[in-house]
Amino acid sequence: MKLHSESFPDQGVMPERNAFGRIDPQSHIALAGNNNPHLAWSDVPEGVRSFVVLAVDPDVPSRPDDVNQPGREVPADLPRTDFYHWVLVDIAPEVRTLAEGSYGAGITPRGKAGPLALDNTRQGLNGYTQWFASDRDMNGDYFGYDGPCPPWNDALVHRYVFTVYALDVAELSLSGRFGGAEVLAAIQGHILDQASITGTYTLNPRLHAL
Repeated sequence: MKLHSESFPDQGVMPERNAFGRIDPQSHIALAGNNNPHLAWSDVPEGVRSFVVLAVDPDVPSRPDDVNQPGREVPADLPRTDFYHWVLVDIAPEVRTLAEGSYGAGITPRGKAGPLALDNTRQGLNGYTQWFASDRDMNGDYFGYDGPCPPWNDALVHRYVFTVYALDVAELSLSGRFGGAEVLAAIQGHILDQASITGTYTLNPRLHAL
C-alpha cells in the first residue's frame, strides 16, 4: 500500500490548521484549527474488507514533572510514550480518501461525540480523554480526531505517525469505549497490508525558529 496526504508531506511539518494548539507569544499555547488531515491510499491488496486509521505521537513525555513549566525544559532524552490522536475503524473497503476536516474540524470542549461517525465508521477515544480527565472545564470523552499540542517547553520535536491498515474483516469486534491500544490488539492476525506517513510539530519557540 501507499499513503499520502495533501495536508503535509511525509516527514514534513504539520500546519496549524491540523493542530490542536499553536504558539502564542503571551500564553505559550493558543487553540488552533484542529482539522483532521487529508489522507489517501492506493495499491490496496485483494480481499480487503475494511480499513483502520490510527494516528499516534510516540514522543509524549513519560513523566509530567517538567511539562509546560516556566523556566524548565522537558529533556530530549526523557523516555517517551504513545499518545493516540485519531482512532478510526470500520472504514468501507471501497474508500480510498478521507477529506481534510471531514472527521474533525475545530475544538469541542469535553470532546466530540462517538463512537458512531461518518459513513458508518466508528471512532475510538483519543489521548485527550485522559489528558483532560482532571480539568473541570475540558474533561470528557474525546472521540475522533484531535491534533498535535505537544508541551511548549519540550526539547524534542514530536512525530505524528498516521497509519492505514487494510483488514480481512468488515468490522472489528470492539464495542462501547475503546482506544488505540484496543484497536491494535483487535487487528492482529487480520492485517493484509499497511502504510504510514509521519508529520512533525513543535510548540517550543526555540525549536520553531530553527
